[in-house]
Amino acid sequence: MGGLEGWRQAIAAETDGPYTPRFFTPEEWRFIEAACECLFPRDEVGPGARDLAVPRFIDRQMDTPWGRGALWYMMAPFEAGPPNLGYQLPLAPRDLYRTGIAGAERYCVKAHGKSFADLDTDTQVAVLTSFEKNPIDLDEGLPASLFFEQLLANTLEGAFSDPLYGGNRHLEGWVMLGFPGARADFMDWVDQYGPAYPLGSVAINGETAKGA
Repeated sequence: MGGLEGWRQAIAAETDGPYTPRFFTPEEWRFIEAACECLFPRDEVGPGARDLAVPRFIDRQMDTPWGRGALWYMMAPFEAGPPNLGYQLPLAPRDLYRTGIAGAERYCVKAHGKSFADLDTDTQVAVLTSFEKNPIDLDEGLPASLFFEQLLANTLEGAFSDPLYGGNRHLEGWVMLGFPGARADFMDWVDQYGPAYPLGSVAINGETAKGA
């Protein structure tokens, strides 16, 4: 079967099936799954990062031009500078993740005697808070705060991007927000103020949210 329907069914089959990371090692994958869920946990509002396949989204990004740093200016000199100058390290995103995870794991073992994924939730939160707020350097001069910012940004992107990119499984991230998704035309609703928008979320490939 070809065309749009074949593409749609192929994406659906991968969405619900087991996922084997393409870039991250098994040890790195444990960190990514645990850290993403810590940043975006399941609660009474809706699903968490694992439910939304956020780790899969991040893993896929590592094998893109963005992940390889092909879209960034990556030539020396690499000098520390003020925030308005932007990213100044020689690490492409995939290298930033590999370096950051290795440093984070060493930090956890030294401070708590366990890998990040084996820590209880409160301790995981404390570790990520330390990375965000305290002047901690990981390997190769990578500030823990920069690693945290990248992980947080990609976690949110994975939760709320179109499912085509591997995250936002079954559009449940959009359902939480009440976001209608990739509908082609909203003109009938532009001038209607007050009534709730009645149509459910729809993805680029035509997938609709459950119950929509």
